[in-house]
Amino acid sequence: MEKKLTESLENYLETIGMLIRKNKIARVKDISKELDVKNSSVNIALNVLADKGLIIHEKYGYIELTPEGKKIADDIQHKEDVLFHFFTDILGVEKEIALEDACRIEHTISDETLAKLIFFIGKIGKKKNG
Repeated sequence: MEKKLTESLENYLETIGMLIRKNKIARVKDISKELDVKNSSVNIALNVLADKGLIIHEKYGYIELTPEGKKIADDIQHKEDVLFHFFTDILGVEKEIALEDACRIEHTISDETLAKLIFFIGKIGKKKNG
């Protein structure tokens, strides 16, 4: 089954993961509010994610991430966290701008570039600490 996701679907997965971490549950209305979209748009996205095997969602029920959906959501969040840290702590970008940029870039950054960025951050951290 093809798992390639659009930026929009990645945002839905990331939001579901965040809501589950924060509230222990994710509901359509919470996703709708967080992403500032209509409930009908959320339901369309949830159907696609369910078809891809990334979530479990019974109509009018809570949304759960499958193990694969959780891995993808966690990976997306990790990318955003690394980028945000780099922008704020190393480049000194203002937090709101850094968050917006990290959210946009997380969808397109390659694994190779991310790995080299993490390595670079580690090198900079070692120089600061000793």
